[in-house]
Amino acid sequence: MPQTGQRPHDQAEPVKYWLSSLPATTNHTDLVRHGKIRWRIEHDYRELKTGLGLDHFEGRSWTGWHRHVTLVTAAHLFITELRLDPQADAPA
Repeated sequence: MPQTGQRPHDQAEPVKYWLSSLPATTNHTDLVRHGKIRWRIEHDYRELKTGLGLDHFEGRSWTGWHRHVTLVTAAHLFITELRLDPQADAPA
């Protein structure tokens, strides 16, 4: 099982560790990239909840909940595409 550690330059020992189920042949760069992707996932979930209202649904039907989640997901896709577009105007 591959392992990696994160060690700040001023520390003698690593301060964070990751365990992974990736193949033992995974190179160090890919291992770190996969370990740090968790931050992106947590950031997106927080944005879905607080910025786009994922947690604001108070209906009682499956259909209503499904519509709500679909629209929130579409809004998230839209703002992600805007953020990744190098030609998009930046807000002032």
